[in-house]
Amino acid sequence: MMTSVNKFLSNSGKSMKRSVIREILKNLQNPEMISFAGGLPAPETFPVEELKEITLEVLEKDGASALQYGTTEGDTLLRKMLVEKHKRDGLDLSIDNIIITTGSQQALDLIGRIFVDSGDYVLCGLPSYLGGLNAFSVYGAMLKGISLDEKGMKPDELENTIINLKELGKKIKFLYIIPDFQNPAGITIPEERRVKIIEIAEKYDILIVEDSPYRDIRFSGESQPLMYKLDKTGRVITLCTFSKIFAPGFRVGWIVGHPEILDKIVMAKQTADLCTSAFVQKVIARYLEKGLLEKNLSKTIALYSERRNHMIKCFRKYMPAGVSWTEPEGGLFLFVTLPQGIDTERVFKKAIEKNVAFVSGSTFFCNDSGHNTMRMNFSYSKPEVIDEGIKRLALVIEEEITGR
Repeated sequence: MMTSVNKFLSNSGKSMKRSVIREILKNLQNPEMISFAGGLPAPETFPVEELKEITLEVLEKDGASALQYGTTEGDTLLRKMLVEKHKRDGLDLSIDNIIITTGSQQALDLIGRIFVDSGDYVLCGLPSYLGGLNAFSVYGAMLKGISLDEKGMKPDELENTIINLKELGKKIKFLYIIPDFQNPAGITIPEERRVKIIEIAEKYDILIVEDSPYRDIRFSGESQPLMYKLDKTGRVITLCTFSKIFAPGFRVGWIVGHPEILDKIVMAKQTADLCTSAFVQKVIARYLEKGLLEKNLSKTIALYSERRNHMIKCFRKYMPAGVSWTEPEGGLFLFVTLPQGIDTERVFKKAIEKNVAFVSGSTFFCNDSGHNTMRMNFSYSKPEVIDEGIKRLALVIEEEITGR
């Protein structure tokens, strides 16, 4: 009988780690638990009735091809609709600039697969999205974090880090960045800083992976141009998803990039899943064609804005002195900072006993810092649930601060 699978594993198989956030969600099945841990869209935003009608329509009019294998690049109509969607972002694209993926998480994995050799460096924010960090690490990437301020990634620190790594003979493949309502920090990078970051990437010949899952969920403030639009050299690869603006259960995302880069991604995707579900792509394409996405998205934005405002109101009402938080103009998350010396992993264990959950911020820091921070999701819970959850959490934090 086989004694252990470990001796058969590849280096990447050995380096795989369970997602901390997925494991937290899996273990929060107590119906009394109030969870602010996941980045879950509100079920109230799912267009169930419209999808019943469209699904039947697709099956009746296009059933044979909808239930067949599709092309690796993705459904032609869907890609055409995405070209039209991106015109509102000021992008001049053709369908050759877009491929469909099975969620944006697959896009992250494919990026890691085609660009990262073991020992290569990937630059990222401190903090940054765990799913991206894990996707690159499994291919042997060395992660180097760049600090954020209220305007996002610091350009001077970015450039100095690049210089230092190159002097040490290190190979830097790309910068991973989330410029709109960053996960987990909630920060949006203003245009002038986006331009500066792109100029640095061009100066040192580094690719930029622009992760943009939340861009359409803006409550206030002024929309900033995609980094893809500001780039003049074809080095920006933009990742998008329907999970946060439509329905995560469909598992459909897309990549915008230079055709030469997308060609390599297509090859990698052919070894992964051959193609994203033709059926769900056709349903989404028909949904977009009918103009329903923008209509539903306006309702989603209104709902999430209300819930963000309510969570901030509850923080102001219940949180003890010394606690601070971001107030993002969109997205799904607040990022909370506790006084130095307070470990949110310890706070988490006590919070679970009070039936309230969050994600400890250190999860998002590739340099094992951020132990006094936490990420809070506001999109999923109703206002009365937010109120009760923040009240419970504030009591736990106050006890931790005062040492009671």
